[in-house]
Amino acid sequence: MARLPRLTVPGYPHHVIQRGNNRQMIFHDTVDREFMLQLLAEQSRLHQIDVHAYVLMGNHLHLLATPQTEKGLPLMMQAVGRSYVRRFNRRHQRTGTLWEGRYRSTIVQTERYLLACMAYIDLNPVRAGLVAQPADYPWSSHAHCLGLRADPLVTPHALYWSLGNTPFAREAAYGELVRSGLSAHEHEALGRAAHAGWALGGPEFIAALQQKTRRRVTQARSGRPVLQAAESA
Repeated sequence: MARLPRLTVPGYPHHVIQRGNNRQMIFHDTVDREFMLQLLAEQSRLHQIDVHAYVLMGNHLHLLATPQTEKGLPLMMQAVGRSYVRRFNRRHQRTGTLWEGRYRSTIVQTERYLLACMAYIDLNPVRAGLVAQPADYPWSSHAHCLGLRADPLVTPHALYWSLGNTPFAREAAYGELVRSGLSAHEHEALGRAAHAGWALGGPEFIAALQQKTRRRVTQARSGRPVLQAAESA
């Protein structure tokens, strides 16, 4: 069976995951991470992508981003991936592939899942046992959202702005949201949807999204079709 094309619809937030091949390390040091952030900043501007949240882990990265064009996200990820691997291989004296195939992504419903997805991304280093608090991890957008530093890569989503009328109010509200953590349902749904490539949201959202793309946005129901009853002889 031919694999489905990635689900990409402009104007909607996309949760993106890119992993190292066989879960190998894709960042060895600060230089690697700074170069990745530089590439993401350059290519997101070039391809009209608003990056709302990110985290660079050792063997993978997450983005939450809204493309303004249909081709913007694939073109950005392709350009970033190629440039990064060239530099990474040359710098670390290696050859061959670095990525675990193509990146994975899904569209998330803004009202139900955007802030939860931001928290999911910010809490990655905590779940991995790297830090006790997400603000302690230097390679994510969390500090920007708390007002602790300015990050040129990040474009806050309108829903983040709605958290308060002042920067302090927004930052405090978002910090509390992350400290509260995710429900088991949110955590499982966000992880599953991103890896499978299906859209995440309520029935009305899914139905409206399906009208905007020819690509199927949810998984078809499994099992054999129900047969109609035979006519009487």
